[in-house]
Amino acid sequence: MKKYIIAVSCLLLSFSMQSQSAWDLRKCIDYAIEHNIEIMQQGLQVKGAEVDLNTSKNARLPDLTGAADQSFSFGQTRNVTSGIYESKTASITNFSFATNTPIFTGFRIQNQIKANELSLYAAMAGLDKAKENMELQITSYFLEVLFKKEILKVFKEQVYLTQKQVDRTSILVETGKVAESQLYDIKAQLAKDELNVTTSENDLQLSLLNLSQALNLQTFEGFDIEAPKLTETLMVEDVLAGLVKPDAVYDQAVQTRPHVKEAQFNVESSMKALKVAQAGYWPTLSFGASYGNGFSHVYDSSITQLSIGSQLRGNYRIALGLNLNIPIFDRFDTRNKVRQARLTIENQQLILENVKLALFKEIQQAYQNATASQAKFISTERAYEAAAESFKYAEERYQIGKTSVFEYNEAQTKLITTKSEQIQAKYDFVFRSKILDFYQGREITM
Repeated sequence: MKKYIIAVSCLLLSFSMQSQSAWDLRKCIDYAIEHNIEIMQQGLQVKGAEVDLNTSKNARLPDLTGAADQSFSFGQTRNVTSGIYESKTASITNFSFATNTPIFTGFRIQNQIKANELSLYAAMAGLDKAKENMELQITSYFLEVLFKKEILKVFKEQVYLTQKQVDRTSILVETGKVAESQLYDIKAQLAKDELNVTTSENDLQLSLLNLSQALNLQTFEGFDIEAPKLTETLMVEDVLAGLVKPDAVYDQAVQTRPHVKEAQFNVESSMKALKVAQAGYWPTLSFGASYGNGFSHVYDSSITQLSIGSQLRGNYRIALGLNLNIPIFDRFDTRNKVRQARLTIENQQLILENVKLALFKEIQQAYQNATASQAKFISTERAYEAAAESFKYAEERYQIGKTSVFEYNEAQTKLITTKSEQIQAKYDFVFRSKILDFYQGREITM
């Protein structure tokens, strides 16, 4: 009974592992985003920007510092009464607290807060950009695996059909309807088809390995994906009807794409940084307050000394005041900081324009690729239909001995080639259409 329970448990565990190993596209994307090191690093930049923003906000608060010193004195002191010099040892203890509160800083704090806030937005947009780049990369690897899977199915089906022809040819040879050499020829074709299966299996494993490495999986063993039903979801005419012209896609993408937002926030942040630099031209005003106290002790039993408490009550010092700093000449430091800030603005504006220009070119290219891949997909479908009919005709003629094995193999090779091209064109079209969806802010799904 115990062995039976263990066997059932192992079987259930095996089924569970198999079900867990089938990953759909969304699971692959989410896992990759969560475990990608570059995205993690981008997330740390966001946290760093949050810390900078918090620091600039806290610059409005008053500060508080404390100080203490302890000193000892040794030497002779003249006694006022007797006029005699006496040796005395004494200790002096002082401590103080001081605070300073900014009142006016030439608008530096306000502008620094806004600049850091915009830098935070830019870092967040950069994080979104990294996630979207990863999404496209994983989609490409995922579709490559699907393509290899379908190619493998085609080759396996071809092995099945060729094996049937080997069996039929054997019968025709036994009945004397065809020469024995045709049996050897069709067996040679079967060996070639089996080699294609082996090669295709290796290609599939390599594609799965590439995808698993992009996901940063700890192990590749047992990893597999869940194939969507593209035959139901892929309607070429419907997809084409949904294709938007590049100008319209660009008008929408320039408002939503994270890398455009990142560049825009960097421009705005650099403008606020200019205001921060210009604050050096303004006078600053702050409020300060301090409290000090101390006590001393002479190591001489003949001298009457006040207690520490009495000294603390009588020695305290309190100071309140306003501190006004007026810049007159700072060796052109502020002027050069302002100049540098203006150059940074110009550079960030050029970066933004370049990002927009690159985005428009990418959208144009994506649209042309989508329409071209659609045309190729339609043509390969027609070519496959024609090749399938040709192969069907050659197969029927071969079965009754009216055609040679070479003609049969030629028709079969053409069928495999056109089928492979049709599958490749299908997945290329799917990927190109998903890229256009991506530029329009739609989530990539299948």
